[in-house]
Amino acid sequence: MIRFEHVTKQYTTGNTALDDVTFTIDRGDFVFVVGPSGSGKTTLFRLLIRDALPTSGGIYIGDWDLVNLPKNKIHQLRKNIGVVFQDLKLLRDRTIYENIMFPLEVGNIETQEARNRVEDIIDRVGITEHRDKFPVQLSGGELQRAAIARALAFSPEILLADEPTGNLDNATSWEIIKLLQDINASGTTILMATHNADIVNSLRNRTLIIEKGKLTKDQHSKHKKEEHKAHKDNK
Repeated sequence: MIRFEHVTKQYTTGNTALDDVTFTIDRGDFVFVVGPSGSGKTTLFRLLIRDALPTSGGIYIGDWDLVNLPKNKIHQLRKNIGVVFQDLKLLRDRTIYENIMFPLEVGNIETQEARNRVEDIIDRVGITEHRDKFPVQLSGGELQRAAIARALAFSPEILLADEPTGNLDNATSWEIIKLLQDINASGTTILMATHNADIVNSLRNRTLIIEKGKLTKDQHSKHKKEEHKAHKDNK
């Protein structure tokens, strides 16, 4: 579903954010992207939503060729990719309901359909009682749920989560992970950038490790390895 083929991204400063990175992610996977600050994780996400172009290499999402994607098609691509930003980007002067409604209004979704979507999403992420509150009135975990809800507005096939547990305590972090697992179980492909070694080591999902722009390790989960071995044995 997602393919990076020998992707390099160099900035005009001379900094190489990604260096000859190649990987494939299948539909429905839940993959961790791990690496120190400045390793290239955020650049990888920016490339996936066509917020930046690679210096060289190819990036594909399904039938989309991101490098050659016309500018007038970028908004269609982004409807298919929900993003939970590290700084959340919630509008402070709007309620949680209005924050989730906002991308649907911009996307010209019919009013009643948009309202139905927002109601469903708010219930799905567990923040019904906070719908009429402003971001400043919510806890860190509640804000993260609101940001995830907004990212789900267009029912995207892919969800990118940039450090969604970064500023949360351990118990709240696991609540957010459980929510993401539920979203993944419904068929959404998830890439999650994280520094949380406890979560990565406990779940043992496939993990892409990026260091100084290079993909140094592509660690598949034990479960996936067993599936692959069973598939080979059955041939």
